[in-house]
Amino acid sequence: MNPFVDGAFEAKFLTGDTYSSQHASAGIFSRMMPSLSFYSRLFLGPVRWLCSKAAKGQCDDSAWVHASVWVADLMENIGCPIEVQGMDAINEVDGPCLFVANHMSTLETFMLPGMIRPRRPVTFVVKKSLTTMPFFGPVMCSRDPIVVGRTNPREDLTAVLEGGLERLKKGISIIVFPQSTRSLTFDQSHFNSIGVKLARKAGVPVVPLALKTDAWGQGRKIKELGPMRPGMPVRYCFAKPMYVQGQGKEEHAAVCQHISSHLEEWIQKDGANDPHASQRVVQA
Repeated sequence: MNPFVDGAFEAKFLTGDTYSSQHASAGIFSRMMPSLSFYSRLFLGPVRWLCSKAAKGQCDDSAWVHASVWVADLMENIGCPIEVQGMDAINEVDGPCLFVANHMSTLETFMLPGMIRPRRPVTFVVKKSLTTMPFFGPVMCSRDPIVVGRTNPREDLTAVLEGGLERLKKGISIIVFPQSTRSLTFDQSHFNSIGVKLARKAGVPVVPLALKTDAWGQGRKIKELGPMRPGMPVRYCFAKPMYVQGQGKEEHAAVCQHISSHLEEWIQKDGANDPHASQRVVQA
């Protein structure tokens, strides 16, 4: 990991349209006890460092990106290669946009800033509990996210539309996970159109994003602390930006198709960190 330089962005993912890990191999400790190896390094490394920055009011964009890239390095260090496609889409629009993605694990929340923020300002739509968590809450609050409760869809829609318009007018792009919660599978019936609705109202494009991050599994008791799967690739694919026409039904369907088709391909190629996922990859 490179030393932190205040005000400078890590260039790990500034590699053109694609990124592919050049070195991703696990040491003996990571192979024998992958979860213990990863989580100990995660919490004693980037999480502690970034939380300390936030406590001092120093969690700016460059620190956010530095911690994001640090987490990506930790994934490669337990043998999980990272493959990213379509990053030119991040630069193809002049103003802000909506990144609309499936939500599989905690990993994408850590990694996406390292890919997107060096190219354009960005924040998240997040559930309220993430902003009140011990230690990590101040980090998330420093990112000026749009906060939703995930209990009242009408209130969430209002929060996203009002908060989204405010940030988009400032030139800040937004990452939206329209699923109600993280899921190892993609169920279109639980993938709402809130991102497309905001893009339509604001007159900004949508960038569909498919991702497969289940190398960081989901825990039974603590969802964020699931089993790690050394050797399983971590994959992201950005699609071309598209402006919303009419009510946005075609664009929403295109986002779902982009995600479902890539997930199906990746599951067949890489397997899944879930014994049942291969039987229910995509639910229409």
